[in-house]
Amino acid sequence: MVELKLPRFRMATQRPRAAPIVPERSVAGRTLVLLIAIMTFLSGVTLGGVVLVQKSAIAWSSDVGREVTIQIRPVEGEVMESNLRTAVALAEATPGVTAARALTLQESEALLEPWLGAGVDLSAIDIPRLVVVELGDPADADIPKLERDLAAVKGATLDTHAAWRQQLNVMAGTIVISGLLVLTLIVVATVLAIIFATRGTMASNREIVDVLHFIGASNSFIAGEFQGRFLSIGFRGGLVGGFAAVVFFLMVGLTAGNVVPDEASAQLGVLFGRFALGFDGIIGIAAVVPVIAALTAITSRLTVRRFLSQTS
Repeated sequence: MVELKLPRFRMATQRPRAAPIVPERSVAGRTLVLLIAIMTFLSGVTLGGVVLVQKSAIAWSSDVGREVTIQIRPVEGEVMESNLRTAVALAEATPGVTAARALTLQESEALLEPWLGAGVDLSAIDIPRLVVVELGDPADADIPKLERDLAAVKGATLDTHAAWRQQLNVMAGTIVISGLLVLTLIVVATVLAIIFATRGTMASNREIVDVLHFIGASNSFIAGEFQGRFLSIGFRGGLVGGFAAVVFFLMVGLTAGNVVPDEASAQLGVLFGRFALGFDGIIGIAAVVPVIAALTAITSRLTVRRFLSQTS
């Protein structure tokens, strides 16, 4: 028997790639990516500013709390230099004090220059003198004892800078609360933009939604498709915006000292340090990205389900 070998024909097994229900690339989708990137950038900059102010406030409070000042006013019949030496000795004998130093006459006159101007001859005037007292641990320093001891020095008063620290904390707290309020407004604006974009996408794909309903697709399935699409949009926009926010702080930190005058740069350094976010600040900005992506997905899903419930 002759065996006949018939040619074998391979059937094409490659299935055509399924098109997504929600179009991957559209003008509305690209616009939403750009919008979310901008909102993420603003959120990152706001959050970074809050982190900088909070870190600076902690540093301010710590630095101010580790120093107290003894002011000695001129008193008739008293020798200023003798009173300064007595105040320094009393401060150094106080528990918790690490060092005490009387400012020289030239240093005291320099402190008055911002108010009186440079070049003013103060040699004929008896100006108050200061003793700067450094504390090791403010909690261990016996400040009441120092106040009682200074009562023996005529014209001496102790300034613990408590009022100044309170003003610094109030100012920093106000800035932090304002930043969080701005961040909340940005999130609300982002949610509103996602809602309008989702409803616009639903309206433009109404025929697809009707066909899905006709073949038995549930509202949950359709909402899931839109949720996945908007999750991708939110994640891409969040990555772009978050990266731009980190680059922004790096560029500001590198160029602030070269562009801003020295005096203004020193003031900015006092307020914000060196614009160094640190690891915690970068982590905070990075955390904005998944939050924005999840917010985009959840908002789109809720909007789609509400839209379908109203139109079905």
